[in-house]
Amino acid sequence: MTSKKHAFTPKDGASLQEGPAMSLNGMGEQARARVSTGVTGLDEVLDGGLIPERTYLVRGGPGCGKTTLGLHFLTQGTARGELSLFITLGESEAELRSNAGTLGFDLNQVHFLDLSPSAAFFTQMQTYDIFSPAEVEREPVTQQILEQVEQLHPQRVFLDAMTQFRYLSTDAFQFRKQVLALLRFLVEQGATVCFTSEDSTAAPDADLQFMSDGVIHLQSLPESRAVRVEKFRGSDFRSGSHTMRLTDHGMEVFPRLLPQQHMQEFDQETLSSGVPELDELLHGGLERGTINMISGPTGVGKTTLGLQFMKEAAGRGERSVVYIFEEPQETLLRRCESLNIPVRTMMERGTLSVLQIEPLHFTPDEFARMVRQEVEAHHASIVMLDSISGYRVSLRGEDAVTQLHALCKYLQNMGVAVLLITEVMSITGEFQVSDIGVSYLADNIVFLRYMELTGEIRKVIGVLKKRLSNFERTLREIELSRYGIKVGRPLTNLQGILTGRISYIDKSPKED
Repeated sequence: MTSKKHAFTPKDGASLQEGPAMSLNGMGEQARARVSTGVTGLDEVLDGGLIPERTYLVRGGPGCGKTTLGLHFLTQGTARGELSLFITLGESEAELRSNAGTLGFDLNQVHFLDLSPSAAFFTQMQTYDIFSPAEVEREPVTQQILEQVEQLHPQRVFLDAMTQFRYLSTDAFQFRKQVLALLRFLVEQGATVCFTSEDSTAAPDADLQFMSDGVIHLQSLPESRAVRVEKFRGSDFRSGSHTMRLTDHGMEVFPRLLPQQHMQEFDQETLSSGVPELDELLHGGLERGTINMISGPTGVGKTTLGLQFMKEAAGRGERSVVYIFEEPQETLLRRCESLNIPVRTMMERGTLSVLQIEPLHFTPDEFARMVRQEVEAHHASIVMLDSISGYRVSLRGEDAVTQLHALCKYLQNMGVAVLLITEVMSITGEFQVSDIGVSYLADNIVFLRYMELTGEIRKVIGVLKKRLSNFERTLREIELSRYGIKVGRPLTNLQGILTGRISYIDKSPKED
């Protein structure tokens, strides 16, 4: 900075190829405390928050939430007793305060420098005969920023939008020098800076991306909104797109779940079902930290079987949670009570939570955050998804199987027993585990089937796979009644149950 009377220019010898923080801060910056953006999920994506006294570009199309992110950033600073400055070159201060109020932001402690054009500008319509408008208008804008920053020494600055300086510059080189000098000036004054851009085909913001220390890209996708960190000097960050939602209270970010970042020690004990014959079939029950698939056609009792394990867990004082995607919650509660599973009592005591997921309302990232809340805050030990096909249809976004894989592995790492209800289309005929092709996820596979015997439809249960222990390889008849689940003795005198062609096996001794 050579003089307050001139536009921002780089210091002598400073390279234009280098971002402002690279020459000022060095590697020791990483050890300093992070600056929170005010958006919890975004801080997680940024590995804890922004690095202080650096510059960050927030880019995206109209209505993506750039200004909302700035309001979070500034009010988070004032809540911590820091000085925050909003420099606006587009919307007026009155408009910004009004819009922020509707979202619940308290801007009373946020300082504003309003450089937006007033109505008087239109009525005066000044013309310049000797100098270009850019040269004339740039001087007072620069002077006001200098005076405000040197007077306040803000720790947080949000500038909306930096691309307005493009119209105060005579050419691209002058714009680059102007912006780079401004950013360095703000950093030298001790500020962490976030600024926005108005990217377009006619005026791309690639030059601003090079000059900043970090780039946060907000996107409006066909079915949701997303945030992507495209650059973050001096720190690791969580790559890829993460669901973002704009609500009545501002912005929420839901980071994509990475199972390897969540590990918890646990005893891999066996969980009893409370039904002795069923435990015999499973050689004791299901283990903690396993993914268990319960497969069968519609109405055969898959959900009821899963809730039986939860009923037994409630007796031990453990908490379980069921996510239902298809069946109404009240229908599930009534059906379970008719089978001697006291779900309402369990819910009142806090040992069971039954959550109905509205179709097409959540993305897989948002749903994963809900599950994490149950596991990490409420210590759920059993989680059931009813059903896998409902999960795929109900959640917005692509590649639901990959997201389900990540969610199950996370639960497994946290020592949670996962129950996946999967429905097969065929009532009888050739045996199938799943119509979706996700059986590879399962540590244990329990299946239920219909069979017709002496003109009566009955149900059987069996175990196809169990990784951590042996299991009984015979089938048993299972009955659901008002007394609960009843499992019979092994069916050793029947064959062809899995193919639908049942026949008796004559085990009587043959005569000579």
